[in-house]
Amino acid sequence: MPPCRRLLSAISLALLFIAAPCMRGQSVRIESKLDSATLMMGRVTSLNVIVVKPTAERGRIVIPADSMAVNVEIVGEASSDTSNLGNGIEEIKRRIILQSFDSGVYTLKPILYVGPLGDTIASDRPVLKVIPANVDSLTTIHDYADAQDGERHFFDFLPDFMSTWWFWLIVAVVLIAAGIILYFHYAKKGKISIKLRKPEEPPYDRAVRALNTLRAQHLCEQGREKEFYTRLTDILRVYLDKRFGINAMEMTTTQILHALERNEATRMPRRHMSQILEIADFVKFAAQRPLPDDNVQAFNNAMQFVEDTKPVEPADDASGDSDSQAAAPQTTNPKN
Repeated sequence: MPPCRRLLSAISLALLFIAAPCMRGQSVRIESKLDSATLMMGRVTSLNVIVVKPTAERGRIVIPADSMAVNVEIVGEASSDTSNLGNGIEEIKRRIILQSFDSGVYTLKPILYVGPLGDTIASDRPVLKVIPANVDSLTTIHDYADAQDGERHFFDFLPDFMSTWWFWLIVAVVLIAAGIILYFHYAKKGKISIKLRKPEEPPYDRAVRALNTLRAQHLCEQGREKEFYTRLTDILRVYLDKRFGINAMEMTTTQILHALERNEATRMPRRHMSQILEIADFVKFAAQRPLPDDNVQAFNNAMQFVEDTKPVEPADDASGDSDSQAAAPQTTNPKN
């Protein structure tokens, strides 16, 4: 290609790139208008920003951060709306709230539109006149008014919680009164009786009673050895829990024997429990049937263990009984 034609092509291309932003800028229009060109000092007014641009173009509106002039502050944005005008054109409306506390005439900063390629379009710069406030009415200075006593009612003397929860307090009082009335009404007719809690049975008495009940059922004679030994060991486990605080219901045979060994009161009778648990394990887990003599021996060992660990009566009571028996007058049989 000749050098002249090459130079002309380069110049044409450069002009095209230079003219492109200008052509783009002609398709975007931005303007800003004030609701009112005059503003009373301390009050607010609105600055309406309107941008008309192609819908496909992704530009942005740049608004100053804090103020539109030296003494004109931006206090917020009231609304923002986008409308489609058709033919690929859209309209963006922004409403900015302005306020000033200093009188004077101020030229506002422009609102900028920055296109996707960095081309920038500025709006016009409206002029705002801030009028000073009329302070003539403040020339006369008045003193503070004296404190006055208002009309007082009885609920003014109540605590705060009563004035807040008065409804629920009334409901509670009504329910309590109704309960008291019903109680005395039915108690008078004998329909309400107070049941005292029955004292818990001592562990020794409970174990002896359960063992006697088990013996009276004759389970081994009916071929129910497994049930017999299950109930027998359960009675002893409950007895250990209530009598010595040993949680035998959750222990294995070995753990129970170790616990009995560590307790001074159960160390000697431990042999009776060992024989019972050994036979019971064979019957419950090995499915073996013991001899009748073994069943009798197991029951006797259980009863003997309970008797050997029976709580000892206080010495004062025992001595008191012997003294009372000694002090009692001896009577003779009139027939002798």
